[in-house]
Amino acid sequence: MTSTLQPTMTTEAVKRPGRWLALGVLVLAVLLVAVDATVLGLATPYISEDLKPSGTQLLWIGDVYSFVIAGLLVSMGSLGDRIGRKRILLIGATAFGAISVFNAYATTPEMMIVARALLGVAGATLMPATLALIRNLFHDPRERSLAVGIWGATASAGTAVGPIVGGFLLEHFWWGSVFLINLPVMVVLVLVGIKLLPESRTANPGPWDLVSVVLSLIGMIGVVYAIKEVATHGFAWSALAAGLLGAAALYGFVRRQLRLPTPLLDMRLFRNRGFSGAVLADLLTILGLSGLVFFLSQYLQLVQGRRPFEAGLAELPAAIGAVVAGLIAGRVARRFSVRSVVSGGLAAIGLALAALTVLDQSTGYPLLGTALLVVGVGAGFSFTVTADVILSSVPKEQAGSASAVSETAYELGAALGIAALGSIVTGVYRDFTGPAGTPAAAHESLGGAVEAAAQMPAHSAATMLDAARTSFVDGLALAAGVGAAVLLAAAVAAWFLLRGQKLEGGATKHP
Repeated sequence: MTSTLQPTMTTEAVKRPGRWLALGVLVLAVLLVAVDATVLGLATPYISEDLKPSGTQLLWIGDVYSFVIAGLLVSMGSLGDRIGRKRILLIGATAFGAISVFNAYATTPEMMIVARALLGVAGATLMPATLALIRNLFHDPRERSLAVGIWGATASAGTAVGPIVGGFLLEHFWWGSVFLINLPVMVVLVLVGIKLLPESRTANPGPWDLVSVVLSLIGMIGVVYAIKEVATHGFAWSALAAGLLGAAALYGFVRRQLRLPTPLLDMRLFRNRGFSGAVLADLLTILGLSGLVFFLSQYLQLVQGRRPFEAGLAELPAAIGAVVAGLIAGRVARRFSVRSVVSGGLAAIGLALAALTVLDQSTGYPLLGTALLVVGVGAGFSFTVTADVILSSVPKEQAGSASAVSETAYELGAALGIAALGSIVTGVYRDFTGPAGTPAAAHESLGGAVEAAAQMPAHSAATMLDAARTSFVDGLALAAGVGAAVLLAAAVAAWFLLRGQKLEGGATKHP
């Protein structure tokens, strides 16, 4: 397979000034997704109060986006290779903006879950296309490392902008407003992207295999759903059936890819140890972090009593650390080594999570802020370098497939993390012992307990809320401990799997 980019464009692209403006458009798409992911956590208490979801529905609202996006990323990355990465990016951005309005005006938990799922379909078009276009825009390895660093730093900046802007909106408007902030970003992205982004696609890619699309979607959703159900409710035959169906579908997907002359996903990519190691590191990192991140905003607001805007500012150190580390990660990896930067970053995150196991209701901000800063620095180093490794491990025409695998690992890790670690928090929380008269809704979620307290006598409400908050923090600390173990294990795995791996321009020659 060869790219349809003309040879003259390939040689001139390194010097073409428009590539940095085009990068600015691509990072707007990343900003769109990052802001959306972070504002949801901040808005969760308000969604709980308004839509009154059960604890399980609340988890579905949090992770159905990741379920769908994980199931469709490979398919959408492959579709972009065929119809054009610019085209699918612009179509996806338009849909993302429109569906954000549906999210904003959801009136029931079920409608919100459907809206989040549809947003996942649109979101699946964005991330693989942005990384693949970066691979096609930047042919100089060092420039590409910087571009990937800016791409990653923007995602981190989005995690900072999201809570702060979202916090401001939540204090002045209703919770749906946090989704409407996607609209102006989407409009700028589409209008400017039409002018600045170059189109790129794979020549003679073969048909888009719908059977493979269905198998990957059923496989991903089936396996993740089974893990989520077992983690939340314990073993059940329905969960076993879903898991077996998902595993069978993924097995069928892999076998089909190996037989197709032009597969949806080239499984030979995984023969490259650096590629496989980077993908595994990303998956484990997000798995260990996501459960904590999902519940952190609830801890800051519902346990420590911070206002939404203040809670958003409290999470800022993680984003600052990630932005700074992401911009220098490529240089540091060339100066030392890929495996030392990635393993060191993952170990730092693990140690920061371990420090959070001592959380209680009155934990001071210095500990929390320092831990978040270390998490941000570690994530900025590891994610930026692994993204660079993944892009430089494959030929340019396979950038879409490689990017899709990278993003699938990210989203699958998020879904598994929220399912497993989120279920640990929920499971510990539900067992709290409240005073007589504590309603069942209070055991569903901490948001439900806060709402229920308003209907109880003052003394009983205070006793119940103290018990609920203590139990929630116990669950959060346990989840942080499990996350720390996952991150430290990922650091060890990365040390061995990324042995001898170097960034291009440093330079690694890949077989």
